[in-house]
Amino acid sequence: MDLQMLQATAQAMVAPGKGVLAIDESHGTCTKRFEALGVECNEESRRAYRGLLITAPGIEEAVSGYIMYDETLRQSTDEAMTFPQVLSGKGVIPGIKVDTGAKALALHEGEKVTEGLDGLRDRLAEYFELGARFAKWRSVITIGENMPSAACLMANAHGLARYAALCQEANIVPMVEPEILLEGDHSIERCYEVSVQAWKVLFEQLEEQGVALDGLILKTSMILPGKDAAEQADAETVAEMTIKGLMEAVPENLAGVVFLSGGQSAKDSTIHLDLMNKKGGFPWPLSFSYGRAIQGPTLEAWAADQTAIEAAQNKLVHRARMNGLAARGEYDPALDV
Repeated sequence: MDLQMLQATAQAMVAPGKGVLAIDESHGTCTKRFEALGVECNEESRRAYRGLLITAPGIEEAVSGYIMYDETLRQSTDEAMTFPQVLSGKGVIPGIKVDTGAKALALHEGEKVTEGLDGLRDRLAEYFELGARFAKWRSVITIGENMPSAACLMANAHGLARYAALCQEANIVPMVEPEILLEGDHSIERCYEVSVQAWKVLFEQLEEQGVALDGLILKTSMILPGKDAAEQADAETVAEMTIKGLMEAVPENLAGVVFLSGGQSAKDSTIHLDLMNKKGGFPWPLSFSYGRAIQGPTLEAWAADQTAIEAAQNKLVHRARMNGLAARGEYDPALDV
């Protein structure tokens, strides 16, 4: 393990005013999004769309890295440059999703555990050769009656920790993602309780596996009420409770925290991130690792006219820049038109 290399990569991922763009949707998710907009989803249409995202001029001003799907990491532009080569040429770090999805957790109805450890060491070695310098593994935590169970939290935390150790062995920065799902009618207070519990178990497991936290990125949900909760929280409350929860559970020597949008609207996710950074007072960079919240307007524009590449890319760069400002606490809604 080259700790200096891992530290340098992790620091670059959360450099001031920069965050990570997630374009790692599975074929199933991609199919749903494309077909909802009247676009056939196949290998070539995915290559065309993701190539548009990767080659967007100026995106490197606000995006430090891209999380890609296995297929995307291996694809190339029309000019025969691999996507990782394009990104690296712009100073953007190629990343790769490595888990194989969340499956039902045995004996725990309604809960899931993420799989993908089998063969991971060999896959990481190949991904490094293909240009990947960070990876992502997502686990999902559901809040409901008698959920999450201690077994669910432990199984997912242990998987994340073992994945992280394998990544660092391969000189790939691990991004660990325990996502608290927005589905449900739980209160923001309940989300706070579960989030803190999940983070504490995760960092206990990371310590047991010997993972170096200064070469690791936490990707996590903001603390929010369930989308069906009777009482929704204002942006100020979301920012305050998210910072408070992180301060309670997350070690100070972590390289950085990036948030997933997790069903929030594009502007809400930007506003929440900005408010947190305006408040300050935490020991790590707080930035973004959004997918739909940055891609959404671009996908709609591209689906409407697949020849209007520049217009679609402009929408992508605009949303990335707004979030780059939010990562500095300098976002102004007046700029977001």
